[in-house]
Amino acid sequence: MTTLPKKNKLGFFEIRLESIGGLGANLAGKMLAEAGVLGLNLNGSNFSSYGSEKKGSPVKSFIRFCDPDTEIRDHSPIEQPHVIGVFHEALYKMVDVVSGLPTDGIVLVNSTRDFESVKTDLNIKYGTLAIVDGLGIAVDEKTKVNTAMLGALFRICDFLDADIMRNVIRKTFEKKYPHLVEPNIRTFNRGYEEVEFKTYDTPLNAEDKNFVRAQSQLGYETQEIGGVIIANANSILKDLSGSRQGFIPKFEVDKCISCAACDTVCPDYCFVWEEGEDKKGRKQMFLKGIDYQYCKGCLKCIEACPTVALTEIREEIGYSEEHRIPHRFPLLVGGAN
Repeated sequence: MTTLPKKNKLGFFEIRLESIGGLGANLAGKMLAEAGVLGLNLNGSNFSSYGSEKKGSPVKSFIRFCDPDTEIRDHSPIEQPHVIGVFHEALYKMVDVVSGLPTDGIVLVNSTRDFESVKTDLNIKYGTLAIVDGLGIAVDEKTKVNTAMLGALFRICDFLDADIMRNVIRKTFEKKYPHLVEPNIRTFNRGYEEVEFKTYDTPLNAEDKNFVRAQSQLGYETQEIGGVIIANANSILKDLSGSRQGFIPKFEVDKCISCAACDTVCPDYCFVWEEGEDKKGRKQMFLKGIDYQYCKGCLKCIEACPTVALTEIREEIGYSEEHRIPHRFPLLVGGAN
């Protein structure tokens, strides 16, 4: 019989996955719940919470496990999980991903950075922090981040059986996508083997992180006429940076011929131009750079570029802010921006 390592007052062991649309957290939650229920004979439930079904929009997946003799009568979102999985570091700026984490909780983050940097960004002091390069593994194996994160979760949640999850992966993909079975199993295995974790001592007087339920910035009394969606990827500020899944175009102005091929294929008008003169004194528009606020990382510009002025790089935290060339929109009639 499987013994759960911890339980809350209702008898549940709870996991919350924090992600953005397109990384597979919803499917990961379903597979994780299936592995616990069908493989370990636990009672379990899973459901997800999200707004518009669009890449870049915040997604949460909730998984509850309990002993076979305990009924699950609570189907509310998980506010104080024992384990949190963070699929994308871009979530830090729009979601409090560790809200409600207990002092002895576990946080798993998809990152390439060191423990102290991630710990500082998350503002956690105690418990266990785990880091895995889920994106790097997924790129190598031509899969998605979700199975790498599942592998890491199964390593840090030692009551779960990795062999059972491998069978779930095979069952999930073998009918419709048989060619993805082995790559996803390799991704799972690498996540399991390559995750690193560190536990920080918890003092006796340490307090759990309070869960704060997010309040809508625009409600029925403050809503602007016509209505707006303020989440990333659907924003009044049109900040698409949360849609990126780890890679962005790097621009090198000295290699650019200002042919505008990149601007032609860009779906979000990311490229910033300025008027200048060519060597013969003729007026011409020259590409100045990229406004990364509008870039969702589709990388179509790299495919279109006839030179090597645009190349694909893995995004590091702070790079887009440091290299962003902001658009300067002209004033419209009446003085409004």
